[in-house]
Amino acid sequence: MDISIVVPLLNEEESLPELHDWIAKVMQSNDFSYELLFVDDGSQDNSWQVIRSLSEKNPNVRGLRFLNNFGKSQALNAAFKEARGKVVITMDADLQDNPEEIPALYNLIVDEDFDLISGWKKKRYDSKIRKNLPSKLFNAAARRTSGLQLHDFNCGLKAYKNEVVKNVDVYGEMHRYIPVLAKNAGFHKIGEKVVLHQARKYGSTKFGMDRFINGFLDLITINFLSRFGKNPMHLFGLLGTFVFFIGLLASLTIGISKLIKLYNHEPTILVTDNPWFYIALTCMILGSQLFLSGFLGELILRSKRDQERYKISEKINFPSKN
Repeated sequence: MDISIVVPLLNEEESLPELHDWIAKVMQSNDFSYELLFVDDGSQDNSWQVIRSLSEKNPNVRGLRFLNNFGKSQALNAAFKEARGKVVITMDADLQDNPEEIPALYNLIVDEDFDLISGWKKKRYDSKIRKNLPSKLFNAAARRTSGLQLHDFNCGLKAYKNEVVKNVDVYGEMHRYIPVLAKNAGFHKIGEKVVLHQARKYGSTKFGMDRFINGFLDLITINFLSRFGKNPMHLFGLLGTFVFFIGLLASLTIGISKLIKLYNHEPTILVTDNPWFYIALTCMILGSQLFLSGFLGELILRSKRDQERYKISEKINFPSKN
């Protein structure tokens, strides 16, 4: 199979038939073998009924349905496990991504051997204050911390080699950072392509200030994980040892100073009356806690296990497992 097209969605019943027809037209005109995998992330409208209807007309349509809204990252993670195409294309369901871009993205992966191509919506039709400005700030921070010179990390239109999606674990709200996750997994030929952006035709945007804030928090998380995720002791152990050593050195200084004054019969105060004693004690306690945090992190890494993060209630066009 040439292409798996993954479309996560939430309450997009109006746009799905038009999106399906548009994708099918592009696939047929380019003679691609394909599957169109819709992931219903707990929609409260008739999106799942629309997907079911589309699957009855088109055997290339497959569907996954979540019991509740678990988020775009979980939807992509579930779809990536099921994708069978040589090239995997992700796009949003709101018709703001143009299916006409798919052949060019496919060719960049197949002909030029890119591991991942990220779309760049150079000209946008979103509100400049609500979405454009936050996106620019977010992308600038992501470029600075990740080292990847991409202009639009959060663009939903991306293309991947199949082995890339099989080797990245997308969780939380990390869908924004799939290029970074791919880089950390060992895939380094990552590029971008300018793609068309279209104004939303149906429904309303899911973007809010909470997602903007969460995006920066996730950026801090992934930056930490990329540096110390495999060896947390390298950070917490080193920092804990340093802070503990400062506290120990301060304690020794206080104790030796006290002994010298007693030996020379000079007036002195109780050690517990010295404010530096409590600063030193705090440093030693914090240092011990940091060291233990790194140690526990190492233990968790060595005993990590798979955890079920979402529950799929229904599937369409998936073979049953005995």
